[in-house]
Amino acid sequence: MAQLNDLGIDLGTSNVLIYQQGKGLVLRRPAVVAIERSTKKVLAIGDDAQRMVGRTPSNIMAIRPLKQGTVADFELTNTMLRFFLNGVLSKRLFSGPRVVMSVPSGVTETEKHSLINILLDAGVKRTYLLDRPLAAALGVGMDLRQRYGRMIVDMGAGITDIAVISEGEIVQSSSVYYAGDYFDDAIVRYIRKKYSLLIGERTAEQIKINIGTAMKPETDEANLAMPVVGRNQLSGLPRTQEIHAAEIYEALKDPVAALIGSIQDVLVRTPPQLASDIFDDGIVLSGGAAGLARLPEAIYTALHIPCGVADDPQTSVVLGCGIAVEDPGAYASLLDDGFQAPVSHCNRMHPVFFPEAERHGALFCGKGFVIPCVTIKCGWISPQNQMNSNEIKRNQMKSNYLDEHPFPVLQYHCRNSSE
Repeated sequence: MAQLNDLGIDLGTSNVLIYQQGKGLVLRRPAVVAIERSTKKVLAIGDDAQRMVGRTPSNIMAIRPLKQGTVADFELTNTMLRFFLNGVLSKRLFSGPRVVMSVPSGVTETEKHSLINILLDAGVKRTYLLDRPLAAALGVGMDLRQRYGRMIVDMGAGITDIAVISEGEIVQSSSVYYAGDYFDDAIVRYIRKKYSLLIGERTAEQIKINIGTAMKPETDEANLAMPVVGRNQLSGLPRTQEIHAAEIYEALKDPVAALIGSIQDVLVRTPPQLASDIFDDGIVLSGGAAGLARLPEAIYTALHIPCGVADDPQTSVVLGCGIAVEDPGAYASLLDDGFQAPVSHCNRMHPVFFPEAERHGALFCGKGFVIPCVTIKCGWISPQNQMNSNEIKRNQMKSNYLDEHPFPVLQYHCRNSSE
C-alpha cells in the first residue's frame, strides 16, 4: 500500500491531524470553517476560522463541520478536508493518496460510508478505516498482537472511546459524550448559574486547561485562580470575575464521575481474565481531553486500577494511523477496507473488469462507483449500491459464469451525470 504520498488522518471534532508516509506529522489545524450565513460562502478554514469563533458579526458563522465524532455538515467537511490535503500534497502527483483514517468505535455503517465518500470527493484514491481505540493503542506503543488485555480511553473533544483490546481486536468498547466539549459546557453552565456571567467556549476551555482539576484541590491549589471576562446577564455589560480552582472542580465533578462510570461499565462486561490483565497493567488515557489535571488520580481513586496518560496524548491517534501507513502489511487485519476510488474522469458509460480492475487496466469514472453485477447483467448503477472489495470477491465467487469468464464485463454510470 505504501507510497510517498500515503497519509494517516485523524479527523477529529476540534482538530484535524495528518501524518504523511516518510515525513511524520505534517499538519495540525483546528476543524473550524467560517462561512457567510446567507450565501454559505466559505470565508476561512483552520486557524483563521478558529480566531473568529465568538467574534464574528451576525452574518458570519464559525462552525465545526463535525459534531461528537460524526459528520454534521457533509459539504463543509469535504471543503475543509480538500483544503488541508492540498496544503500537504504536491500538485505534481498524478494519483491521489491512499489514506488510513481513524473512526470512533461506535460509528455506524452509514457514517463510515459518509466519511469514505468525503475522502473520495476530496481526491483520495483509496480509504482504509481504523478504529480510534486501535489507532490510539498503536500510537502509545501497545503491542496489539499479544494475548493480553489492555484498556485504552481515547478522550477527544466530542466523544470518548473506551475499549478493551486483546490480540488486535476490540473485545469490549463504548463511545460516550463525556469528552472535552462536555467538560467545557459544564464550566459554562456553572459560571452562568453562580455568577450570572456568560462566557464563550474558548474561554471555558482556557479555564479548564489553566485551573481545571478532576480531584478536590489541596489547600494551596484551591486558592489558584484566574480572571475571567464575560457578559453580565443582568446588565448586558462586560464584567471580570475571578474564578478559583475549587469552583472548577465542583463544575467538573459530575462529568468526571460520569466518565469513570462509563469506564467501569466496560470493565464489568470484560471477560475475567482480560479484566485481571487490566488490573495488573492499568488504563492508558489518550486524546486532548486526557490532559485534565489529576484525571488519572481520580480514576485510580474510584476504580483502584493504575492509570496513566500517554506522552503526547493529542497525537496518539494520528501516530497510530501513521504506523499503519508505514507498515500496512503488518496491520492489514486492523484495517477496514474502503471503496476503490475511480482513476479517470468522464461522464459516459464504460466497460470495466473485476476483480483487480485497476491492475488490469480498466477505466473508471472520476465521479462514479463500480459495482459488480452478480448475475452478470449490464445495467445502471446507483451510488447506494456500494460494496467493498471483499464483498465484491465473495459475490463473484458465487457466480458459475466466472468459471468461463474470470473478469466479467460490467457497466456503470457517473453519479453526477444528467443522463
